[in-house]
Amino acid sequence: MASRALGHTDLSVAPLVFGGNVFGWTMDASASFLMLDAFVDRGFNFIDTADVYSRWLPGNRGGESESILGEWFRRSGKREKVILATKVGMDMGHGRKGLSKKYIFQAVEASLQRLRTDYIDLYQSHEDDPATPVAETLEAYDSLVQQGKVRVIGASNFSGPRVEETLGCSRERNLVLYQVLQPEYNLYSRRHYETDLAPVAEKYGLGVITYFSLASGFLTGKYKNADAAKGAHREGRVVKYFDDRGRKILLALEKVAQETEASQATISLAWLLAQPTVTAPIASATSLKQLDALIAAVELKLTEEQLRVLNEASAY
Repeated sequence: MASRALGHTDLSVAPLVFGGNVFGWTMDASASFLMLDAFVDRGFNFIDTADVYSRWLPGNRGGESESILGEWFRRSGKREKVILATKVGMDMGHGRKGLSKKYIFQAVEASLQRLRTDYIDLYQSHEDDPATPVAETLEAYDSLVQQGKVRVIGASNFSGPRVEETLGCSRERNLVLYQVLQPEYNLYSRRHYETDLAPVAEKYGLGVITYFSLASGFLTGKYKNADAAKGAHREGRVVKYFDDRGRKILLALEKVAQETEASQATISLAWLLAQPTVTAPIASATSLKQLDALIAAVELKLTEEQLRVLNEASAY
């Protein structure tokens, strides 16, 4: 398994990221520890979370995922084996949100405490904050890098022009640069990334880790129709994919699955790994069987014909 460089950094990552949004949501602490051990013991090293995970669950306040990860680090002693990514900026309640310098300094300390670590490998702006000057945000990150609390910074849910604006500001003021993008990108959701962000990633040599890589489970073939998704944790997100284009994509995945004897989840991630600007897809698993399907994508090399079939079915 060949590792990949994460942008212009010294971080060498395995080409699959475990998505920590499930910790404290669809998995309790003990189940999370099992999956984390299995992931790292299979030779993978990249885990992504955010301070806001999983505030959406009734009774949760945010920080649950980071806390579970921190407890796993304490118990397992595997912190040094992991490239740890977390995020800041989304609404944590009580006015705690955004990318102001003051708030970033507060939020990073809270994340470090929950994660039981003294540094974050990749600290990402979870969403743009138009109310805060770009330079102010970058000055905060620059300070954290100088202090050794953060190694690399990235941006999630930014537009291409906004990324270019921040890169220009960093160069003009000699501040730390965004090195990584975290966009929504998968076989169904292609247009925004490919037309807006991919050219920027290619131009500046940025690392790209994709979220919703399996379209909330839609691309796994788990749900045969919209009715089958009812009651699922991600029902609201999955139902929207069941249009004519979505059904074409599922048929194409089924065809390639028969040819390769691989799962549709494996094929969907292998398609992402075949895209030239993608460093690694983020995906979650709640069972060892699911984890094996994700890991299989790293070794699966789709043929040109198989890529053509998938590209045509998902064309926009």
